Amino acid sequence: MTPKDTVEEFLRIIMIPDPEGARAFVSADLRIRFTGAREMQDPAQCTAFNRSRYAWVKKRFEQTDTVATGSADADAIVYNIGTLYGEWLDGTPFEGNRYVDRYVVRNGKIVQMDVWNDSAERLLQRAGLCEPWEIRS
Repeated sequence: MTPKDTVEEFLRIIMIPDPEGARAFVSADLRIRFTGAREMQDPAQCTAFNRSRYAWVKKRFEQTDTVATGSADADAIVYNIGTLYGEWLDGTPFEGNRYVDRYVVRNGKIVQMDVWNDSAERLLQRAGLCEPWEIRS
């Protein structure tokens, strides 16, 4: 399995959500950082965090890019880019929420995962704490 395949299958399984199944793709010393510098060590923590923010959420992959840093895919950095869609906790649907995930894959296992997305900005807008951004020409 290539590093790209490892990341995409991990994401498919964790978005079910199936954190138990997702553990097969990560190392025992996994380091996770979610948006806002939230530190985690286990896929179940990702699922718990998502449950605190969304009724449900899925990822729509737009592209996955691999940068080899070692020999024969032993070490690679994988970027998965796309959009989130789902429902906020109050049942309001959303889509088009941009995300970028960065993974370090070593010897076939994910050892590091960094997650960035627009959810916090969207929640601020929903709460009336900031204005929506408009591109002006």
